[in-house]
Amino acid sequence: MSFIRVAEDFTCEHCGAAVKGSGYTNHCPKCLWSKHVDMQPGDRAEKCGGMMEPVRLEGSTPDYRLVHVCQRCGATRRVTVAPNDDQQAMLTLAGKV
Repeated sequence: MSFIRVAEDFTCEHCGAAVKGSGYTNHCPKCLWSKHVDMQPGDRAEKCGGMMEPVRLEGSTPDYRLVHVCQRCGATRRVTVAPNDDQQAMLTLAGKV
């Protein structure tokens, strides 16, 4: 299956922020939480639907990645940090604040 870009707006189920999707948006830029909805990027085929907690930041500038762990099934996913992600939230996650 190949990735199909679909821009989807959503309300973050963790912090309630209104998020404008770009077609690549897979987490809330305010709190960095996500939702376990994809088996492959963009397919929306995952039935779990659990909340994905951001547990750490990996990499270095400019190639940071968020590591999410599903609170329901324990799955781990790594996703690229988005340009509009909250810098304070990333610093807090990195343990620097």
